[in-house]
Amino acid sequence: MSAEPEIARLNACGVVPVVVIDDVEVAVPLAQALLAGGIDVIEITLRRPAAMAALETIAHKVPEILTVAGTVVTPGQVSDVKQAGAQAVVSPGFSELVDNAMRAANLPWLPGVATASDCMRAVAAGRLTCKFFPAEQAGGTATLKALSGPFPQMKFCPTGGVSLTNLGDYLALKQVICVGGSWLVPGDAVAERNWAKVTQLAKEARETVAALRG
Repeated sequence: MSAEPEIARLNACGVVPVVVIDDVEVAVPLAQALLAGGIDVIEITLRRPAAMAALETIAHKVPEILTVAGTVVTPGQVSDVKQAGAQAVVSPGFSELVDNAMRAANLPWLPGVATASDCMRAVAAGRLTCKFFPAEQAGGTATLKALSGPFPQMKFCPTGGVSLTNLGDYLALKQVICVGGSWLVPGDAVAERNWAKVTQLAKEARETVAALRG
């Protein structure tokens, strides 16, 4: 596993909420709800206009949580998320241009991989901890097991189709450090400001991780 302390925190938590935020006003209470449930990491995806402001707000107002920028696909976004306060970055795929920008920014990066060719590019660049995306659509645990044959040095964070019902299958694999999932922060709970539901889902996920890891 990567030596970066941020990656170690992802591993320790076991589950990473993948969050889409449309309204900056929900950023702080959402992050606090996750913390109350025992999850101290959050991935803010850059899929909405409010995402960057939400990322910056959480990074500065809820420092107890590890703020990860997700869906980073261009070099320009790398500098933007660093300025906003992101402590780590996740991408859906691998790009040499983004890789160079990440090195210049000196931020931990989990590029996305789904095939052996993706893994070869990541390994060649020294990126040994990657996002496996889209996990279920790319073959799930069977594909991860197959990839670990030629790439035993790699570690993964499967994301895409992961839920409370199958996260145990992924975490049972020694090459998996954590899983990412949107089920932890459902859109209806956010719309209704139902932070108790977010806290409960976070608690259930953390308890599942703890039970699996003994």
